[in-house]
Amino acid sequence: MDTIESVLRAARARIDQVDAEVLLAHALGQGRSWLYAHGDAPIPPAAMAAFETLVQRRLGGEPVAYLIGRQGFWRLDLEITPDTLVPRPETELLVELALARIPRGRTVDVLDLGTGSGAIALALALERPDARVVATDASIAALEVARGNAGRLALGNARFAHGHWWDAVHQAAFDLIVSNPPYIAEGDPHLMQGDLPREPRGALSSGSDGLDAIREIVAGAPGYLRPGGWLLLEHGRDQGPAARRLLRDAGFDEVATERDLEARDRVSLGCLAAAGRASSVHP
Repeated sequence: MDTIESVLRAARARIDQVDAEVLLAHALGQGRSWLYAHGDAPIPPAAMAAFETLVQRRLGGEPVAYLIGRQGFWRLDLEITPDTLVPRPETELLVELALARIPRGRTVDVLDLGTGSGAIALALALERPDARVVATDASIAALEVARGNAGRLALGNARFAHGHWWDAVHQAAFDLIVSNPPYIAEGDPHLMQGDLPREPRGALSSGSDGLDAIREIVAGAPGYLRPGGWLLLEHGRDQGPAARRLLRDAGFDEVATERDLEARDRVSLGCLAAAGRASSVHP
């Protein structure tokens, strides 16, 4: 009977090492750390067959998160389905920047536009339990995933609304708005690479230059932000200059772009400060 060590050694020639470990652990109903301590353990035939099916599906391009139905993000273990994007580690920068602008121990109103699995909204709700977080999405199926994640994580300070961008928002004013909108240009070859062909296209691409959603969000945000409120947007590595220009044209101050760990432009942000009034939500 094959052992964990021998099966992983063979699988690494076919798929990424981490993917192999995650999929085998899932097939065995164990964590990855368990594999390291049980390399000589035999793999039951049923688990071996399940693992081989998962490997074949991975070779066919299915994201690992869809295969196991889970993805870690921030301090959360999220349910993930093909109705949602797979949360990426680089999006944690957006969470960090948002948290820096949400004081602890104060009741503030936060909006997450295009929440998908709820990753950003639920990370903020977890870290700021006094915040009232509203998360929207145009996909009913995605919202059901997000609601399920909120319920399983017992995060009662998050609620959800269905609709396309501002159509879903019925509250008058927020202290902070955050979004990881679609920002890949239609026809970009990256859409046919890696895991992207299997993820929801509407959550990935937006117009000929990838900026249509960002334009719509920036244009509408001043009507939903309190003076001193912040708007933070994730975008592509070459879209920082365009995002900053849109923010300035919409009347935002303190406009900046922050880079991710790979030194790529990742998040642009601005503050809707009233004349003569300091930000009400910046620490």
